[in-house]
Amino acid sequence: MIRIETLRLKAFHEGEMDGYLVFNSINQLYFTGVPGTAALLVPKEGESTLYVYNVNYEQVKAQAKTFRVELVNLKENLLERIAKRSRELGIRNLCIDSINVEGWNRLTKETKETTLKIDNNPVKEMRAVKDQQEIRLLKRAGELTSEGMKAARESLRPGVKEYEVAAEIEYAMRKKGSSGTAFETSVASGARSAFPHGGCTNREIREGDIVIVDLGATYMNYCSDMTRTLVAGKPSGKQNKIAKIVEEAQEDAFKTITPGVPSRTVDEAARKTIEASGYGNFFVHGLGHGVGLEIHEPPTLNNASMDILLEGNVVTDEPGIYMVGYGGFRMEDTVLVEKTRPKRLTQGSYSLTE
Repeated sequence: MIRIETLRLKAFHEGEMDGYLVFNSINQLYFTGVPGTAALLVPKEGESTLYVYNVNYEQVKAQAKTFRVELVNLKENLLERIAKRSRELGIRNLCIDSINVEGWNRLTKETKETTLKIDNNPVKEMRAVKDQQEIRLLKRAGELTSEGMKAARESLRPGVKEYEVAAEIEYAMRKKGSSGTAFETSVASGARSAFPHGGCTNREIREGDIVIVDLGATYMNYCSDMTRTLVAGKPSGKQNKIAKIVEEAQEDAFKTITPGVPSRTVDEAARKTIEASGYGNFFVHGLGHGVGLEIHEPPTLNNASMDILLEGNVVTDEPGIYMVGYGGFRMEDTVLVEKTRPKRLTQGSYSLTE
């Protein structure tokens, strides 16, 4: 309920809006802690209403005890139910986090005397700054992700297929307590490692191959993200050299991750290091992104971002160098922005082989 009260302070602080309607499923999860809901209606004062279809009704009713839980039958129109409840609560100015055109038109029709407005910023701002409970869950997700990277190192060798390494990673994370993966595990080997989102195929890893392993566990709905560049066999001098540049760029960015620092400044720190080495044209993406209930959340860390880092943000630090036809290198950790110094939530060697 603390998050509901914070939403009221943010969404209703100017007195214009007297109701907030949450349609985005991840935003609903953020406020209720329960998946599988259909909509959440928060009035300026009084009890919030959670709408649920038959299939999830009993579970939600058992778990979301601080909310008024209403069953919506499949033949009923959800928007009609919401409009009726809004009238009962005397809501005249309703803010919505997100809605499609069809839903907007129908809700406008059903709430003729209500002013509607779309604004997800109050929830976006809340979710960007993690509370202590979220930080605990994100730390555990980071630990499970680090276990997955250990499994990658142990299973990667010439002769195995990319999907076999991915299977070992996911099994290891599940066995330790992960509720799933935060995204598709990527094991991109050889020339395919030059594709930042190379995914995972049946390609057999060969001696000397560069292999980018990008993985993430989830724990109680919270995500983590980690990448390492490995080599199957003995690395070449060139491979060691480029990997070291990327590692230094990651560390240079990491040192700047402080409350009050513009996100683009963090990106710039890594980019300068890579540019100084002569590989600037091969760093083809932004430095990172926020992580939480979703694997990509605010703030954004790139050279166009207007975001300012805040204490409690959780972000990725992931510089890379990608050379088509040769291979790619990326080193990534999930990082907590703390008051004094940043903290890596994912841990593991940056070595190409150990």
